[in-house]
Amino acid sequence: MTTPTHNDLAASAIDLARELIRRPSVTPDDAGCQQLIGERLRTSGFQVTHQRFGAVDNLWARHGDASPTLVLLGHTDVVPPGDDAAWQTPPFAGAIHQGRIWGRGAADMKGSVAAMVVAAEAFVRCHPDHHGSIALLLTSDEEGPAIDGTRRMVEWLTERGERIDYCIVGEPSSTERAGDTVRVGRRGTLSGELTVHGVQGHVAYPQRARNPVHELAPALTALIAKHWDDGDDDFPPTSFQVSNLHAGTGADNVIPATAELSFNFRYGTASPAEKLQSGVRTLLDEHDLDYALSWRHGGEPFRTPPGPLRDTVIDAVRSVTGSAPETSTAGGTSDGRFVAPTGAQVLELGPCNATIHQVNEHVALDDLATIVAIQGRILEQLLLRGD
Repeated sequence: MTTPTHNDLAASAIDLARELIRRPSVTPDDAGCQQLIGERLRTSGFQVTHQRFGAVDNLWARHGDASPTLVLLGHTDVVPPGDDAAWQTPPFAGAIHQGRIWGRGAADMKGSVAAMVVAAEAFVRCHPDHHGSIALLLTSDEEGPAIDGTRRMVEWLTERGERIDYCIVGEPSSTERAGDTVRVGRRGTLSGELTVHGVQGHVAYPQRARNPVHELAPALTALIAKHWDDGDDDFPPTSFQVSNLHAGTGADNVIPATAELSFNFRYGTASPAEKLQSGVRTLLDEHDLDYALSWRHGGEPFRTPPGPLRDTVIDAVRSVTGSAPETSTAGGTSDGRFVAPTGAQVLELGPCNATIHQVNEHVALDDLATIVAIQGRILEQLLLRGD
């Protein structure tokens, strides 16, 4: 058996990434990406299952039936490209220019998915009787509501009695070069929808009305100014941000009946979600508002401490790049939040994130080669220990 070279694997990952980018898989449309990947993995000896929940396509591909199970987690859906004319190359062309692949999803995260697939294929080809199991879990619902994707697949796996021991999420974690940052956790996300009720009336007769914007304003100022916590060794202080604010009928002579506010907390372990919810209600009550408040909890914070997965990933990055990565819990959320509650160790490792969700999104060819090499080293260190 001929062992594929570093250049062979890099070229294969680049080709697959371009092929995936050419499929306009805007959430929740997978556009055939998972069928393509499933066929490749089945050829390499993986047991492949396609699961569709609602409008969402999901893929589970596993090689081996023993523990520990290492899962490579990713998504094939992308955000809309926006105005095609603003792109220097068509957003779904997968063009190569200046040592980079350009296109929607290049960095977030079809490049990383391609690297994971190629690394997994090469590993099982060279080590068909490896220790433990390797699996890929892909969804087309990461950029959307995230209800029928990884969340449902984790429930499905639990019902089948399948356990995830280690999980590497291919989200673009790096800053300047591939592997310079590994996310060892993520903050929790908690969103609120607040409606403050007033009494509609004519602006010339405010005594006959009650302006909910005026009543909301001091409470909102207090929410923005409030120091929720100091964070801790793993997470920065809790962040409160307003995302939407709306009131009025469109007429300039009408006091509105309601004011609507959308906001979000990104929080760590210093302030549980229940504490944040209680704090908001207490503050609103102190301002004597007539209000309705609903919540959407997107995920708890999680962190993987030093241990087998974290130590292996850091060592693999160092051996490939020559430098140890920074460990971080910064950034938004990822589907790792659905895996961590099962008890799995979860880390995120991927290419640079500077252009994700932007016009002219791109990924460096060298970064893809680096990610393939790191993934291969991780697989060898975790799944050849029993050989």
